[in-house]
Amino acid sequence: MSDYTKRKSKEEVIVSLKGIALEMHKKMERGNPPTMTLPVRSKTNIAFDKKLEVYKYGKKKTVRDAASLGSARKLLRTLYVTEFIEQMIEAGKSSTLREMYYISESWGHGKFGSQNDSNNLAEDLEIVTKCLREDFKLRPEDDGARIIGNVTFEERNRKGNWMRINCRDDVGDSGYGVPYNVESEKLKLITEDVDFIMAIETGGMFDRLVENGFDEDARCALIHLKGQPARSTRRIMRRMSEEWKKPIIVFADCDPWSFRIFASIAYGAIKTAHISEYLATKGAHYLGITADDILAYDLPSDDLTKQDLNALDAELTDPRFNSGWWKEQINLMKELGKKAEQQSLAKYGLDFVTDTYLPEKLSAIGLDY
Repeated sequence: MSDYTKRKSKEEVIVSLKGIALEMHKKMERGNPPTMTLPVRSKTNIAFDKKLEVYKYGKKKTVRDAASLGSARKLLRTLYVTEFIEQMIEAGKSSTLREMYYISESWGHGKFGSQNDSNNLAEDLEIVTKCLREDFKLRPEDDGARIIGNVTFEERNRKGNWMRINCRDDVGDSGYGVPYNVESEKLKLITEDVDFIMAIETGGMFDRLVENGFDEDARCALIHLKGQPARSTRRIMRRMSEEWKKPIIVFADCDPWSFRIFASIAYGAIKTAHISEYLATKGAHYLGITADDILAYDLPSDDLTKQDLNALDAELTDPRFNSGWWKEQINLMKELGKKAEQQSLAKYGLDFVTDTYLPEKLSAIGLDY
């Protein structure tokens, strides 16, 4: 079990945060500039961890110190943020990352230059403290996934009471909305009657499968990823896979950005490689749309843009795509010069995806129904 899968009490989180300021103070007492050491957070510094079976940061490090103005400001922001988080925890409050960005307006030289700076610092603190953003009471602005299917959860409401929710019988057409914190103290996995979980990139395709009753016909749970999936979405899929022993199948568009969506689910995202074992679902399977589907099903497609081509080239040097199958798909897409959306399957009618495409693709990986 890794440090991140051992949830910490609020007292342990506060001690970890205070440790950052204490370490800086000790260095200054010795006449040295305060520093913070972090892993280089890029694809050149991720490697496959054979024990955890996900991609983690490697040994390359970067050091922030007060010797330069830019680094000194980052260290100052770090101290402001640790104090802000401690105050929230003690007050029983939470904040969105966006709210923290605006709160920094009163921090003088410590104010954030952009929302991205705010988000990155929250992740930096996870690395240094071995705590999770959820432990810091920091919430994303966007909601998590929607789920439809015969699976039952118990969620703790604002008053501390547990509510039991079946994601087929107790929800409307939009499904069950996944909260930002999906750990056992907030969400329990109770029962299931499904054979697999299908994660779907686009809302239009999710709604199509729901309307066609695919979750019942195929005995599966459907998850709308909402594009690049939120952390809570990736975490709930990890839990459903581990606790219920169910395969995760990813159904996405055929473009380089959709490939990266799958990589974040199956192998871990580069930005959050420090917690890949917490978020990534090892063994997740990419179903489609694939580059060879464009040919096999004669799908309507769009020309690849220069940005698309650059992204595909980058993926060829990304260790998460360093397999024969992925290289074949990426190179075929470049050769075709085309990309295709999930909903291009509507060329053959609204029922083609559930009557023909998905049964054929699922059968090919041993999931007949």
